[in-house]
Amino acid sequence: MKVKPETFVLDLDGVFTDGKFYYSSEGKLFKAFGPDDHDAIILLKQFLKIIVVSADHKGFEISKRRIQDDMNLELELVSSKDRIKWIQERFDVATTIYMGDGIFDSFVFDGVMYGICPSNSSSNTKQYADYICNEEGGSRAVAEACIHIAQHFFDVNLIGTSASG
Repeated sequence: MKVKPETFVLDLDGVFTDGKFYYSSEGKLFKAFGPDDHDAIILLKQFLKIIVVSADHKGFEISKRRIQDDMNLELELVSSKDRIKWIQERFDVATTIYMGDGIFDSFVFDGVMYGICPSNSSSNTKQYADYICNEEGGSRAVAEACIHIAQHFFDVNLIGTSASG
């Protein structure tokens, strides 16, 4: 029998967003979040705890507005380099799935139950991922990951089945 995950930790920038930072002379102004991710998260929340982490202290208020205020998810500011230690201190790594895209995320993948990355992740990160999404970060990669987790670990099809025979 497959071990069921209990926690899904997601990096924010490059996973929920396109990973780009939009600056003007006044500083960081925007982040581009993709479609469908929130809907898929809502469906997956019944199966496991979902936490989002960001290392972007300058854009944290932008992230907080979308992730915490709009999506009602827990959001933590955690350095990319300290992420695996942070996860180990809070969760059982044997039942934790992590989704990330950056160069330090391969270290996290090596320390958790299962690693997922968007298709436009660092090539090094892709080498260590258990599952590589077809979609890019900020463009339905989170939704795809949620559907994959539900099917792979819980034998549930989040997007339903056709009513026709």
